[in-house]
Amino acid sequence: MQTALITRSSPVVKFAVIGDSAAYGTGDQADDGTHRGWAYYLSESFQWDIDYLNFSRPGAKSDEVASTQLQLVKNLELDICAVIAGGNDLLRNGFNPKDLYKNLRSTCDELMAKGTEVIMFELHDPNRLLRIPRLLKRVLRRRVDAVNEVYQQIANELDVVLIKTREIPDVHNLQNWHIDRMHPGPRGHNLLAREMAAILQGRGWPVDLPIPAQIVESSSGEKFIWLLRNGLPWFLKRSVDLVPAAIYLMVLEIIKITCSAIKEQGRRIRR
Repeated sequence: MQTALITRSSPVVKFAVIGDSAAYGTGDQADDGTHRGWAYYLSESFQWDIDYLNFSRPGAKSDEVASTQLQLVKNLELDICAVIAGGNDLLRNGFNPKDLYKNLRSTCDELMAKGTEVIMFELHDPNRLLRIPRLLKRVLRRRVDAVNEVYQQIANELDVVLIKTREIPDVHNLQNWHIDRMHPGPRGHNLLAREMAAILQGRGWPVDLPIPAQIVESSSGEKFIWLLRNGLPWFLKRSVDLVPAAIYLMVLEIIKITCSAIKEQGRRIRR
């Protein structure tokens, strides 16, 4: 009987989360204004008692995770810690995959040196969801792939739990995503939690699969209000860095395409 596992005499799982808005639970807001997210659903699914702490922050980059947030958790004797970052790094001018690797690898090293199980997940394919110019899609895809390559490199080097988000069946269904199409909605967060729970089960952790979330469809009016209150301020805040960076990267992409075309034309002429 599993009831014996959830009594007060059961072991306590210490589970913490550090990272950005994807770790914070953005896209899954409860009626009281608090954010739940995949980590909340996962924490609720353990058969043992659990100490669940979430130190993530929307907007956080990997350098903050590796310094400020890590300091908050590294001495807590954690059993499990989720390390989720990279989405904000790639949106900034001056993004460097080597810096991302250094920050995430050092974070994992410190946690795993204390016996902590580390959870990470790759980014989805935003081009499957966003309506943006084709050229910008190419730029965005290259950066997202660069982030995922960093995660894969760390997974090859260390025994971390890595969720390959793009391989989750039906993950890019719009019903799984928030209005902004950048963060999972309630159903998407639940989907991630189920994927993580399944892998943790295979690694011996006493966790059940979260119950599938019901689809909650926002009305057109609610979507419009959200965009005014949250989407527009976010865009204006990020535009100082994101828009110039996007223009710069698209110009580089045009130059690259042009140079490739010139080289190809030169080959044909020589033939």
